[in-house]
Amino acid sequence: MPKVVVLDNLAQEGLDLLAAAPGIEFEVRTGLKGEELKETLTHYDAAVCRSGVQLTADVLEGNRRLRAIARAGVGTDNIDKPTATRLGIVVMNTPTGNTVSTAEHAFALLLGLSRNIAPAHQSLVEGRWDRKAYMGTQLADKTLGVIGLGRVGREMAQRAQAFAMRIIGYDPFVSSDRAKQLGFDLVDDVHDMLPHVDYLTVHTPLTPETKSLIGAQEVALLKPGARLINAARGGIYDEQALVEGLKSGKLGGVALDVYASEPCTDSPLFGMPHVLCTPHLGASTEEAQTQVAVEACNLVINFLTTGEIRHAVNVAAMDPKTIEAVKGYLDVAYRLGLLMAQCHSGTAQSCCLRFCGEIADKDTNLLSSAFCAGWLEKAIEEDVSIINSQMLLKERGIELEKICESKLGPFSSSITASIVTDQRCYSAGGTSFGENMPRLVNLDDYRLEAYLDGALLIFVHRDAPGVIGSVGAVFGHHNVNIAQMSVGRVGDKPGGEAVGVLQLDSSPSPQALQDVNDLPGITTAYVVELPPAGQLPPWL
Repeated sequence: MPKVVVLDNLAQEGLDLLAAAPGIEFEVRTGLKGEELKETLTHYDAAVCRSGVQLTADVLEGNRRLRAIARAGVGTDNIDKPTATRLGIVVMNTPTGNTVSTAEHAFALLLGLSRNIAPAHQSLVEGRWDRKAYMGTQLADKTLGVIGLGRVGREMAQRAQAFAMRIIGYDPFVSSDRAKQLGFDLVDDVHDMLPHVDYLTVHTPLTPETKSLIGAQEVALLKPGARLINAARGGIYDEQALVEGLKSGKLGGVALDVYASEPCTDSPLFGMPHVLCTPHLGASTEEAQTQVAVEACNLVINFLTTGEIRHAVNVAAMDPKTIEAVKGYLDVAYRLGLLMAQCHSGTAQSCCLRFCGEIADKDTNLLSSAFCAGWLEKAIEEDVSIINSQMLLKERGIELEKICESKLGPFSSSITASIVTDQRCYSAGGTSFGENMPRLVNLDDYRLEAYLDGALLIFVHRDAPGVIGSVGAVFGHHNVNIAQMSVGRVGDKPGGEAVGVLQLDSSPSPQALQDVNDLPGITTAYVVELPPAGQLPPWL
């Protein structure tokens, strides 16, 4: 009989579902850690958790019984997904259960900040009646900037619209048509919105790209008196920049529910005027906890009784033989997605994937999902896998087209991705040499052959003697070693524009990259970060 362990406090409605499930036993074991947690997990087929327990690699390692983990909530940072995948453990989450509660809390922070509710209350507690000291600001006719237009961001925008606010949104994975449907203006860059907003709220995951997304430079671009809200992830705002902005009077207020390090009981922001802070309460409502508990328990019940896999963040609901048949090209598609996410600028409108040769007769839907997973991986809050990537793309109003051509081209199989933004069309093509050697074979109109792994410098340059040598000299000066090099031109004649791709042993410093861009003959140069050779995505 399958056994389920509940590792964190869970709403009773979820426990009742487990108790009523025929053929399933369950126990509640909270507060476990270390060796005790590791040993306990070896006695169960599935686990349900929240964010309290830490299912790290050393805790999961060696487990031969556990088959599924359901997280009652969205984030799965407390679960080591690569280890779980390697052990054949399905990791599932509940992406919709706390969306409304989080959006409501973010909006409550916005309202509380606008009307000085916390300090006004405290003044009464202290025996003062200071009406003039707490003059507020109404929301109607003010502009709210929303960075990240996933589920929570969209719910936040809807609530702001109900208060007659104007909405400016930024999300490179939401089309302008979709933005119009939702009733707000879309900008191409975060910096474009900052001078126009009275309030700013962020709803993105914390990634290297979003860490300190709003720092001193961005604060300087804001309107005087702008108010900032963060109920997403700590670290998206540079907290020291917030402190300085408040001290200078540039910022009119800051409201935070999340912090760079949690639990957080000591921050220079605490106690400052015009600051409203709460201890990560975004999903702390009875309704949200009930919804995620019910959803998580249903996930493990269905998995154990029917084999159904929903909301998986690390594996595909596919026959292993099917995956094995296209494994090499799943990796190619995923890496092309990662590359395109770092190459294109502007707001994406549509995407076309062209499968040529033998691969066109395989499961191209699975390959398309792999590309979308790479494209969206660092752009949205949800954990992206080949199960949910196309759905997440569709939610953002981006059209995905697939073209299959069985006729052989220059390679036995190849995948070409073309992305149309509001600025121009970008394309890249890849193939696989052997079973596990992904290669980049074209970039826009340039033909080439380059590795698809590690740190890549891509530079468009004048096709003339000495240009490539000057790039090498810059990296030599900055002690950056070049592992591989590939160059390509549009046609067969020299003298026009060409592209170069350098595989580097380490990422260049910002100064090294700037020095390359400053070279005569260089049109543009940028770095793309890809996984090392042989490293597959967790869901593969």
